[in-house]
Amino acid sequence: MSRPSADYLRQLLDSDYFIAIAALKEGEVVGGLTAYELKKFEQERSEIYIYDLAVAAAHRRQGIATALIQKLKEVAAASGAYVIFVQADIGDDPAIKLYTKLGDREDVLHFDIAVNSGNDNA
Repeated sequence: MSRPSADYLRQLLDSDYFIAIAALKEGEVVGGLTAYELKKFEQERSEIYIYDLAVAAAHRRQGIATALIQKLKEVAAASGAYVIFVQADIGDDPAIKLYTKLGDREDVLHFDIAVNSGNDNA
């Protein structure tokens, strides 16, 4: 996996749909959250998808992840979003516990569809 270029990151950070929030403790980054605003077509509203949420191991169980999500709720409200959603992997019990505390659980199936699989029979 290669890291994105500085130009790519600058474009992403300059976009109006990408959200990045950092948690600082004594000037050190100890956690972060990235999310995307997804505009809906059926109504004039949007949803926020948490793409990644991480807290440094030494700083876990201190409310940092919850604080990051609380900050995202403020950002979402300011943008007019009506819901924030996130996925958790089966077996990631700490994430499942956190998200259960903060929202309603929906059991869904997730599918990754390759863009260019080479096996298209169309």
